[in-house]
Amino acid sequence: MSKYGMYVKFTAQAGQRDALAAILLEAAVGAQTDPDCEVYIVNVSETEPDTIWVTEVWSHEEAHKASLQLEETKAAIQRAMPLIAGVESIQVTPIGGKGIPHA
Repeated sequence: MSKYGMYVKFTAQAGQRDALAAILLEAAVGAQTDPDCEVYIVNVSETEPDTIWVTEVWSHEEAHKASLQLEETKAAIQRAMPLIAGVESIQVTPIGGKGIPHA
C-alpha cells in the first residue's frame, strides 16, 4: 500500500496566523500518538504573513481520512474555521527520503 502525503496551505484571516498555527500545533501533538501519521509539520511563511503550510505523511490514505473523523479533530476544525480565509491542498505519494523508508 502506498503512503499518502499532502501539503496544505492555510491562509489565515488577517492577523490570525499565530492563533491558527497554535491550533495546528495542537493537532501535531495529537498526531504523535497515531502510528499511521508519520509526519505532521507546521510551517509559517517568511514572505506571506498570513500563510501556514502543513506537511503530512500518512501510512495510507484511509488512515488520514479516519483521523478526520476523530472527535478531537472535529473540535479543532470547528475552532480553526473562523480563523481561516482559504485552504489549498496538494496530495502527493511519498516514495522515500530522510525519515521516510523507500516505498
